[in-house]
Amino acid sequence: MHKSAPVWAIGLLVATLAGAAIAQAPLPTVKVGARTVATGTEMDGVVEAVRQATVSAQAMGRVASLNVKAGERVRAGQVLATIDDRETQTGVARSTAQVAQAEAELANARAHLQRTRDLRQQGFVSQSALDIAEAQFKAAEAARAGAGAGARQARLAQSFTTVTAPFDGYVLETLVHAGDLAMPGKPVATVYAPQPLRVVVQMPASMAAQARTAQRVEIQVPGTAQWVAPSALQPVSAADPVSQTLTWKLDVPANSAAQMMAGQQTRVRFVGGSAQRMLVPETAILRRGELTAVYVRSGEAYALKAVRLGSVHAGGVEVLAGLKAGDEVAVHAVQAGLSAARASSGQ
Repeated sequence: MHKSAPVWAIGLLVATLAGAAIAQAPLPTVKVGARTVATGTEMDGVVEAVRQATVSAQAMGRVASLNVKAGERVRAGQVLATIDDRETQTGVARSTAQVAQAEAELANARAHLQRTRDLRQQGFVSQSALDIAEAQFKAAEAARAGAGAGARQARLAQSFTTVTAPFDGYVLETLVHAGDLAMPGKPVATVYAPQPLRVVVQMPASMAAQARTAQRVEIQVPGTAQWVAPSALQPVSAADPVSQTLTWKLDVPANSAAQMMAGQQTRVRFVGGSAQRMLVPETAILRRGELTAVYVRSGEAYALKAVRLGSVHAGGVEVLAGLKAGDEVAVHAVQAGLSAARASSGQ
């Protein structure tokens, strides 16, 4: 009776045939040559939120509760933290009592003034008595106004015991804990809105003229090879006296800001002209620890050659050293590495 081959043997045969087919299939290559690329200066930048605020306490006391944590979404007016308000509550109660007392004295002075006017018309009191009654009434009115102002001030102080979000956004970090002593001006939390975003660049003052005469400025979307033009530029004209740097603020377009987040690091390019550079595709580059290399075709085999890279352009990565014009580089470094490994093992 004919017996069928084991399943594992069939699988091994298929894998062997597939490996042989891959080894025999020509790998795609690209011939290295000079290409025209934009030149200029690239610098590191940091993405930050345009709307970012550090909310501080406005009253003194112990932090009674911290109601949010980093990363939480908050709404405008939402309570972030509360401060012990027993003292301010006492102030509100005291001012309320003073208002009630002032209103009672004002009502008494008004009634006394009216009686004095009636008696004056009948000739039972002198003009000086009427003048005194009018003065007492005006003093009572002033006392009532003063008590009302005190009550408003007490309620305002009471409102300072709650720290609220200034706008819709997210909590970047909290700067206090429950039980900490709060005082006017002490930061409580930092809140930011996810959009709009901008990129901030610190540029050496010696490169200010080069940046200002650049033909265009581009921002790299973090994690991609995409470069976008900022929607607005805001260079700061004064240099920092210590670091001798100038600050550039570049607004990120809304469609690109959706791919970024505050705190990310990115690259900013000030394009000044064009030049001839050798480029290789990003997929052709093999990075292993400190080694950066590409596979160069040599006959039917591929040899690994170390290279030194430069700027990233739309058409690939600039090669500064390690290759010469006419070299054929494997487009996919991983496939070339597997092919070279099979060739060295005799498979």
